[in-house]
Amino acid sequence: MQLANQYYRSQDFEKAAVLYQEIYASSGSLHYFNLYLNCLIEMGNFEQAEKDIEKQLRKRNNDPYLYVQWGYLLKQQNLLEAATEKFDQAIQLVSNNKTDYIQLANAFLSRREYEFAQQTYQLGRNKLNNEAFHYELARVYLYQRNYELMFQEYLELLKDDETNLGRVQSSMLTAFRMDVDNSLRDEFRTALLRRIQQTPNVIAYNHLLIWLFVQEKRFSQALRQSIALDKRIGEGDGQIANLARVAAGNDGVDEAIRAYDYLIEKGTEGEFYQEAYSGKMQMLYRQFVDQPKEYRHSEVLKDQFEETFKVIGFTTETTPLVIDYAHFLAFYQNRIEEAIQLLERQMKLGGLSVLNRDQLKNELADIHVLKDDLWEAILLYSQVIDANKNNPLGDEVKLKKARLGYFMGNLSWAQAQLDVLKASTSKLIANDALELSVFISNNIALDTTTAAMELFAKADLYSFRNQDSLAWLTLDSIESKYSYNSLLDDVYFRKAKALIKQGEYNQSVGFLMKIKDEFAYDLLGDDAMFLLGEIYETQLNKKEEAAELFKEILTRYPGSIYVEEARSRYRRLRGEVPVEQQEEPLQFEPEVY
Repeated sequence: MQLANQYYRSQDFEKAAVLYQEIYASSGSLHYFNLYLNCLIEMGNFEQAEKDIEKQLRKRNNDPYLYVQWGYLLKQQNLLEAATEKFDQAIQLVSNNKTDYIQLANAFLSRREYEFAQQTYQLGRNKLNNEAFHYELARVYLYQRNYELMFQEYLELLKDDETNLGRVQSSMLTAFRMDVDNSLRDEFRTALLRRIQQTPNVIAYNHLLIWLFVQEKRFSQALRQSIALDKRIGEGDGQIANLARVAAGNDGVDEAIRAYDYLIEKGTEGEFYQEAYSGKMQMLYRQFVDQPKEYRHSEVLKDQFEETFKVIGFTTETTPLVIDYAHFLAFYQNRIEEAIQLLERQMKLGGLSVLNRDQLKNELADIHVLKDDLWEAILLYSQVIDANKNNPLGDEVKLKKARLGYFMGNLSWAQAQLDVLKASTSKLIANDALELSVFISNNIALDTTTAAMELFAKADLYSFRNQDSLAWLTLDSIESKYSYNSLLDDVYFRKAKALIKQGEYNQSVGFLMKIKDEFAYDLLGDDAMFLLGEIYETQLNKKEEAAELFKEILTRYPGSIYVEEARSRYRRLRGEVPVEQQEEPLQFEPEVY
């Protein structure tokens, strides 16, 4: 069998034919008979192929499957009328049971005879009671690119049995992957909305619409439909909680908060009440961190944390939120001892998992870095690494320990640790390790002294501690003392990021323009240009300038990691992206109350 396949792949059809004929004779599998026929057709030996088909038909009692192969053989000789006759004969000979209709249709599909596969299923639909072949016909219509009929078959399948929802979702994902011009989702949504209006009693259609909105990351529409459906039939808490989690994991913070608010409003008896309280607090904290400094209200957030813990308490399940609260207290309110006490108290809880305890210890180490107790931080990081050698937490903490070595000026040691982490199973950790390793390598290879690099690492340590003024002063000292150093573009980039963090977008543009104009072909050239384009587009409302920058990335940095995103943003700014991808409102939506 392996030898036959090897001959077939290398197009030595004569040798392959002999072996496939032997395998078919011993196994009786029509798959190998097909491969044998393929070899004869490739060799142009049509007469022998026809004789073998006729011989097998006598043996296999006019098996319709063989008529499909005969029709295919005739079609290869351009005898189209004769081929159609054989295909028709195959359909006429099929037995009246579901399995035989499916096998015959699959035979047609294997020869790309989609119209005859369609006819087979339609005959089966007429001949067999309670066998509509919705799923099978939908597949055929997909191959034919007849999407309208494909939609109708899948929606009919769902109408007949709502338990097919998962099957339809999986099939539609396959169809979406085959979509070339991104129009299929819009067409499907339109067909689905029309069905919901026509048959509002089929609840699975509403679930399918919510699923589609989630696939498109249109969380606001998904949430609106989920809430409306819950008010109509109830039992929607689980779906809304899951939607909140998905939105939270895909930058849909506002939608996640609204979902959690809806669950909280249901009262303390709700199954997801505590999860909603905890989840909402995590989203509020994320909003706080992502805001420019001038818009942060730390005392308000502290009150919200305290109110949340009054409701949900300090339990093993609230450990992730305790970690967030400790980080907030230490890094944003300078309540370092209070944060340490909070973490240590949580670690003493009974029933706490080993992983949770190590996560708390990881945060404790971060706070010791903030406290400038670096050796205690190293000790804690090492303990976590030893206990988590084969899970993502271990690699995450290895990266932190290597970065701490960099902060302390142990550049060669840090680089050696980072080089090991470049093989991490976590793409994010591997990329971060690679980026810092390359940065160290590039900036110590060119200098006889590492003094400038050590100062830069100190500035990064201050940034980690949210001590932005100290970081800025340190970067200033590098710029004044080492004005021709290779780190100068990195200094400008750090300053730009610091200004963005403070909401000073206009000032950040100046530093990014310096990199664009003076260091365009250094490593940060494409980073600076993309960030500049983002600021123009999202913060300064300079769409034309943003479009030109994204276009320039495509030509100047064709190998950049930003190319795909830059192309997408350029097309959107030029109005080349379909309306539905620009998050425009739908023309009509169902009311499912």
